Amino acid sequence: MTSWNGKTVLITGASVGIGECFARRFAKEKANLILVARRKDKMEAIAADIAKAHGVTVDVIAKDLGKPEAAGELFAETEELGLKVDVLINNAGFGIGGTFADSALDRNLEMLQLNITTLVELTHRYLPGMIARKDGAIINVASTAAFQAVPYLGAYAATKAFVLSFSEAVWDECRDQGVHVMALCPGATATEFFDVAQVGAGATTNMLRNAQTPEQVVENAMQGLRSKNSVVVSGFVNSLMSISSRFVPRDLATRIAGSMMKGK
Repeated sequence: MTSWNGKTVLITGASVGIGECFARRFAKEKANLILVARRKDKMEAIAADIAKAHGVTVDVIAKDLGKPEAAGELFAETEELGLKVDVLINNAGFGIGGTFADSALDRNLEMLQLNITTLVELTHRYLPGMIARKDGAIINVASTAAFQAVPYLGAYAATKAFVLSFSEAVWDECRDQGVHVMALCPGATATEFFDVAQVGAGATTNMLRNAQTPEQVVENAMQGLRSKNSVVVSGFVNSLMSISSRFVPRDLATRIAGSMMKGK
């Protein structure tokens, strides 16, 4: 897929941050959009702005994808509306900071539902149509946290390790069928992630010291799409860190990550 003109792009977590930037970036290339998130008012404002600026169609579907039934409902709604999804961007997700033992179990299970189960279900529901058309793309947003264990953000990092491994496998299964699957691995990005995750002030300062903007992450993703990459690690320093983690003993890498997350 070399042109996005007239294609339909479904973006989850589209009301803010990387998701919103994906929407604006694809709209510049005349793609029509389906924006999905919980905050309907925010998405409607974004949709109106994009439609006015770029003359594309923007559908808004308010949905809490952390609920087990939500992915199926979303697919059914797009089918009822007659919307053919050419590009799926599984961007919705969140993290939980602090020690795992002290964190709320229900919140952890909601995170696994959104970061893993919903992503897998949406991929499974929209992928067959892309394969039948021999045309399509799926971007699954992982993280540089996928490359190693991250104490004080442990369950989140584990969900992103799943997303990375899953995406690489499906990339290989689909690469000769006209469908490009890609894992996008941002590092620290200037979004509301750290506020939602309730990461400590010291750790947030450490992580955001060399943070990228959402626009930078999305531009790197677009380059990865053009190059048919299976994995895109956004940012040169992040790329080096993801590679170096393969050559450092795992317990040492974990201790280093833990020290950063403690804010020390």
